[in-house]
Amino acid sequence: MGIKERKEREKLEMKEIILKAATEMFLTQGYEKTSIRAIASKIEYSVGTIYLYFQDKTEILHYIMQQGFAQMNKDFEKLDTNDDIIFYLKRLGHIYIEFAFDNQEYYDLMFIIKKPLELINRKKEQWGSGLIAYDFLLSVMKRCVEQKRIRYEDPELASLAIWGYLHGIIALHIRDRCKMFEEVNMKDFFIRSFDTFVDSIAT
Repeated sequence: MGIKERKEREKLEMKEIILKAATEMFLTQGYEKTSIRAIASKIEYSVGTIYLYFQDKTEILHYIMQQGFAQMNKDFEKLDTNDDIIFYLKRLGHIYIEFAFDNQEYYDLMFIIKKPLELINRKKEQWGSGLIAYDFLLSVMKRCVEQKRIRYEDPELASLAIWGYLHGIIALHIRDRCKMFEEVNMKDFFIRSFDTFVDSIAT
């Protein structure tokens, strides 16, 4: 391995060290209570080292969010595109719910905290992996509309309805607004609820 390749590898390794420490601190202490100085202290490097890799902690959170979407997209890619389109849509929703339940704090960072989108707007960038995840859903809804399998005629409107339903029930759970359902398995309950919703819009 040449000097250039070694330096590039070392840069990537340091970036991952920073991201790993920041993720842990964001999840345990909260984004607002975590400072660049605290992250630097945790990895035993100077504050200046952090700024060599990231502009601020909002950019760090943006990278963490992108990693979360990349994992979700990998799970989406495992679906069999030859399945019946309504079954495929339900499985897409199940994966979304399972990801949220298995990564509740991560989901909070990805979908509820506003800061990462402030960075995207500031840099006038695309949402990257987030748009890829949305495109998975949109492509399914386009097929549903083309095959006349749902009551919607506009695939984007249908996508918003599906995403809004999923995010709504998950946000209620993450924010502890589902205490009245304590006697049930919430993940299974949400999956059954989503299936019922899909059935209600299917033709």
